[in-house]
Amino acid sequence: MSSILIKNGSIVTVNDSDQVYKIGYVYIEDDLIMAVGEGDAPAQYNDANKIIDASLMAVMPGMINAHTHLFQTFIRGLADDKPLLDWLKAAIWPVAQALTEEEAYVAAMVGMVENIRGGATSIIDHQYIHTEPGNDDGVCRAADEAGVRFMLARGWTDQDYFPAFMEEQEQIISETTRLRDKWQLGDNANGRIQVEFAPLIPWGCTKETMCNTHEISQTWGSGTHIHVAETKTEVDINLEKRGSRHIEWLAEIGVLNSKMQLVHSVWLEDNELDLIEKHDAIVVHCPVSNMYLASGVARVPEMRERGIRVALATDGPGSNNNQDMMELLKTTALLHKVDTLNATILLPEDVLQMACRGGAEAFGMPDQIGSLEVGKKADIILVDMDTPMAMPVHRVPSALVYNLSNRDVDTVIVDGKILMQDKEILFLDEKALLKRARKTCATLFERAGVVVE
Repeated sequence: MSSILIKNGSIVTVNDSDQVYKIGYVYIEDDLIMAVGEGDAPAQYNDANKIIDASLMAVMPGMINAHTHLFQTFIRGLADDKPLLDWLKAAIWPVAQALTEEEAYVAAMVGMVENIRGGATSIIDHQYIHTEPGNDDGVCRAADEAGVRFMLARGWTDQDYFPAFMEEQEQIISETTRLRDKWQLGDNANGRIQVEFAPLIPWGCTKETMCNTHEISQTWGSGTHIHVAETKTEVDINLEKRGSRHIEWLAEIGVLNSKMQLVHSVWLEDNELDLIEKHDAIVVHCPVSNMYLASGVARVPEMRERGIRVALATDGPGSNNNQDMMELLKTTALLHKVDTLNATILLPEDVLQMACRGGAEAFGMPDQIGSLEVGKKADIILVDMDTPMAMPVHRVPSALVYNLSNRDVDTVIVDGKILMQDKEILFLDEKALLKRARKTCATLFERAGVVVE
């Protein structure tokens, strides 16, 4: 048995009561939190295999990045200042259709490190680039080696999309099943990696495949991950094609349920919010991406008032241009304050709840991650508050949301294993990875015929 004692930190539990212990401790055995408390740790915990002094640090649950596209680490900054569909044509499609398994692995590994440095311990990757059969395996291999908690939301589209990314229903089902058998259930399984179906967008998916993959998901007990209503143009496409809006169509065909993760959810009508509330679906909010692409502002405060569960996500580094969950905290709060002209519309505690508890709902593990409570997984981050950017810290949740940044994330623990400590990545040589990534990206761009001006 391995054990870790984290002591002398400011404990931000993100529990139901939003308890914060100005000075407290967390005790871990193997992959579970065994004790959380205020003040000095009981004497018996001082026998832990490892003791971390978290003086002048915030100790909080690892955040869940509930939607990204890891392959886009190679594409960030390639086509700035374009709306969504133009951006896809200019940046995403030319590079992505040339991606190999090894390039997918390297891009994903850079993305894993980036997420860890930004305070995320869990990642949902909407991975829809299957131009080489092993691309998905490359991404899962990176997650396995990095030690993060990972959901491969295997993306698919079977109509009216870029031809290189469309698949037949048989391949969508067989490949997703294969990946689940290998990485979630089989000899490669480590308990951290899960697999689910991830239709790309309603207008790019047939009713038949949506319903069949939904039925399989029901038997698996897994969720479904899908972009919805990101732009007005996309809603109009569905209206023209089917006579219904995105959420209306999902409800009509019987696939909208409590395990569905509705990414973006910007252009929604009142009746669609009614449907999301009725079916208890989960909204994944990507505010930086929505601003970057000028897509619009999701009605998140209203969703929360209705009791709709909301998670936070960076979206892919091609439309952010990073995967920094610490930055996302402040952006989320400020966006909705200025959008509603209400300075109290989202408090720091609200934002942390979305980043942690909402993310745990999206990941399908609300009882195991997302807060510092006895019996939950030991997915924890320590954030250094001993900085002129935050001092003096009067309220720790406020400092986390408004003052601190990814440069202040000091230690990251997943499943009781330390992935980063003293701001140093422990599971690989980070500089060597970046050197390899630059070379790999250059080779990919040359093969894809992409010239960076």
